[in-house]
Amino acid sequence: MADTPPTFREMFWYWLKLGFISFGGPAGQIAMMHRELVEKRRWISEARFLHALNYCMLLPGPEAQQLTIYLGWLMHRTLGGVVAGTLFILPSLLILMLLTHLYLAYGELPVVQGMFAGIKPAVVAIVLFAAWRIGKRTLVNGWLWAIAGSSFLALFWWRIPFPAVVLGAGVAGMIGGRLAPHRFAMASGHAADPDQTEETSVRPEHTRFKASRLVVQLLAFVGIWGVGMAIMGHPVLRDMGSFFSKAALVTFGGAYAVLPYVYQGGVEQFGWLTGTQMVDGLALGETTPGPLIMVVAFVGYVGGWSKAIFGPDALGMAGVAGAAVATFFTFLPSYFFILAGAPLIESTHGQIHFTAPLTAITAAVVGVILDLALFFAWHVFWPAATPDHPFLGGIAWFQLLLAGAAFIAMWRFGQEVTRVIVVCLLIGLLSII
Repeated sequence: MADTPPTFREMFWYWLKLGFISFGGPAGQIAMMHRELVEKRRWISEARFLHALNYCMLLPGPEAQQLTIYLGWLMHRTLGGVVAGTLFILPSLLILMLLTHLYLAYGELPVVQGMFAGIKPAVVAIVLFAAWRIGKRTLVNGWLWAIAGSSFLALFWWRIPFPAVVLGAGVAGMIGGRLAPHRFAMASGHAADPDQTEETSVRPEHTRFKASRLVVQLLAFVGIWGVGMAIMGHPVLRDMGSFFSKAALVTFGGAYAVLPYVYQGGVEQFGWLTGTQMVDGLALGETTPGPLIMVVAFVGYVGGWSKAIFGPDALGMAGVAGAAVATFFTFLPSYFFILAGAPLIESTHGQIHFTAPLTAITAAVVGVILDLALFFAWHVFWPAATPDHPFLGGIAWFQLLLAGAAFIAMWRFGQEVTRVIVVCLLIGLLSII
């Protein structure tokens, strides 16, 4: 399965480290994992990494966190998947709870504004660089280039919903796999290759699909969810558990696709926070490592605090409870999707009728990432702009130049993502002094 399989201890410390340095959104996080696990440590092969990524892209929920569960499961079974997925989000949860507490207790923080001034341009550069890296590896022929370009136009120009783009790409791959199967085998690594042949023929027992194991996992998931809901001792926490369980099932397309739903529920339906606080929470979420959907922890913290669910003298404890509930119910389905579905997906290596649609979806993701990069760039480089006046207020030259420098540092000089983030953060802090 891997050239040098890691020990559980090695895997544990790697996922914990990644949890603290995983800036840059899903594109940057996936790029970090690929560089470290495939290219440097060689714990996972290129073919198996892309196969897992393709599956995670199909699911609702944070694909980067789901990928950590999948890879952890491949290396160390169910325990490895649970540990990997939890360590990936735990640092982000703790940091975000601390920042949210400071935000609520002490108001505006200049240090956060300074961090924003440096990190946001770095995020634009990281996402663009990830699009370039993944595109270079994935778009190996004209068919896949066409799918990537069409996906970008569908999102950017026609604003077609992300699930429809994924479905369209999958259908295109299904048709393309029949008309020109060799074009869709190349990108996923299903062409003749001795290493891949060995990998698909020798599989650990836990990666083989068993219907009985699927039934047990389904019952365990339902049981954990039911117990979690049953122990909620306050109506606000029960509402959070129910609401974020639903939100977890509609997060196709990443955090930005589900944020309007979270806004509608958290602000308009339940009144856990104000619209301004929701925007501030997104800002804090962008300055912390981990998946951006961790903004739900901010919503939960502010909701528990504002509703004073444990009384006016325990606002911090109420916030922690709200953040924990929001995070638990948002991420719980991801563990089930991977631990239950991964054995079935592992059985599809080398089957072109299954892998061709996934190859096409991977190509479409390149267009999706580019659309996301432009979305970031618009908000960072034209901070005063509105949809009606997209270039209002002029361009923010400092952010543009910093983003350009960050991209060149990674593309031309091969600088690590974490180093680029730290340098940009320091520059942003210095800019407000």
